[in-house]
Amino acid sequence: MDDTIAAIATAPGAGGIAIVRISGPQAEAIARYLFRMKNGKPPILETHHLYHGHILSPEGGIIIDEVMVALMRAPRSYTGEDVLEIHGHGGYLLPQRILEEVIKAGGRLAEPGEFTKRAFLNSRMDLSQAEAVADMIAARTERGLELAQAQYQGRLSEGIEKLSTEIADILARMEATIDFAEDTNDLPEDKTIPKRLQNIVRDLNRLAASYGEGKIFKDGVSLVIAGRTNVGKSSLLNHFMGRQRAIVTPIPGTTRDFIEESVRIHDIIVRLTDTAGIRETGETIEQAGIDMVWKRVAAADAVLILLDGSEEMTAEDIEVIEKLHGKPLIPVINKADLPQILSENEIFRILPGKVAIRISAKYGNGMEDLKEAIYGHFCQVRSDNHSSEIITHLRHRLAIERAVFHLCEATVGAIRDVSPELTVADLRDALDALEEIIGKTANDMILTRIFASFCIGK
Repeated sequence: MDDTIAAIATAPGAGGIAIVRISGPQAEAIARYLFRMKNGKPPILETHHLYHGHILSPEGGIIIDEVMVALMRAPRSYTGEDVLEIHGHGGYLLPQRILEEVIKAGGRLAEPGEFTKRAFLNSRMDLSQAEAVADMIAARTERGLELAQAQYQGRLSEGIEKLSTEIADILARMEATIDFAEDTNDLPEDKTIPKRLQNIVRDLNRLAASYGEGKIFKDGVSLVIAGRTNVGKSSLLNHFMGRQRAIVTPIPGTTRDFIEESVRIHDIIVRLTDTAGIRETGETIEQAGIDMVWKRVAAADAVLILLDGSEEMTAEDIEVIEKLHGKPLIPVINKADLPQILSENEIFRILPGKVAIRISAKYGNGMEDLKEAIYGHFCQVRSDNHSSEIITHLRHRLAIERAVFHLCEATVGAIRDVSPELTVADLRDALDALEEIIGKTANDMILTRIFASFCIGK
């Protein structure tokens, strides 16, 4: 924290503006050393003002770039430290040259996420808000962005703080029975504690259950397109992409490897995987592709099983469906542009409860219905209550589940009137688990893992 860190805060490459960000005790000194006003004089820097001038190389007095600089003095800055931002021309070389001069002047290259980590350590935000910064940057749909912004604004933190305060209050009452054990006759028995604990557990379980929805909107879903050869898997992928991404020929076994692309369906990102056609083959390369199909299927959130509507269901079709038993399936009948032989009833007989979507991957017929079916499969109960807390990180869910376990133990202890020391220990563990979410009890390993996933400069 005594170091002054620096990094290019904008994306690399050609652009109108590039920003070099500096944070730490030497930020203002670096500005005075490298920056000159248009008249060649060092600036008198006021906080939160923009100044126009040049960044110089002090060694040769050479102008590196014409820039705007802003100094934001602590604590009114992103990190809570003195922060200097140098706004120069975008590109590959100019920002790098400015950064090199900053390093020579006493800064060091920031680690991934170190600016946000300092903001957390300086109490500018809690840990869940810090995670939301990365989520906002990575968001690819409106709903994903909404969830990240709600978390950044403290909606999750407020909910966790409220429940933590309730647990802390119960903990204080239980500790009082221990501290004043000799005077327990003077302390009225609180018979509301079991019910209060049960209400907290109910709220936490509801929050933990939201992870499934949150993960879908944050990370997207994976959908494997599977089926026997020549049912139109590659044509379907091409239609989703709006371009020829996969080679399509009437020759069976054209697709040997898998092709993965992402598409947006409403407010979720779907990672589509086109796979090799599944059939008996003695060809080594094609068999390797088929073996890979099953590996992709095992890792997928669901499988789109594609069938040829212009033919009767084959033994290969049935074998593929049987091998997919237990996997979430979306049955689709392709080639609706040809005379139809395969019926929906046949699909329903083999896959009870499943309604097949009939499409033409070649001409696009039925594609909107298919998109709705895919969206509905993953978002069967869409939450329109944007004010409710939804968690999007596995770390949060696991911490909540630990808290629920200890609260349930404490509830049993309170009902059965077991030793209050045991109940107090469970309440403390539950409180620690919840406070880990917002960073009050997070250890160095958790912090390192979280901020290592950030980009440099944020």
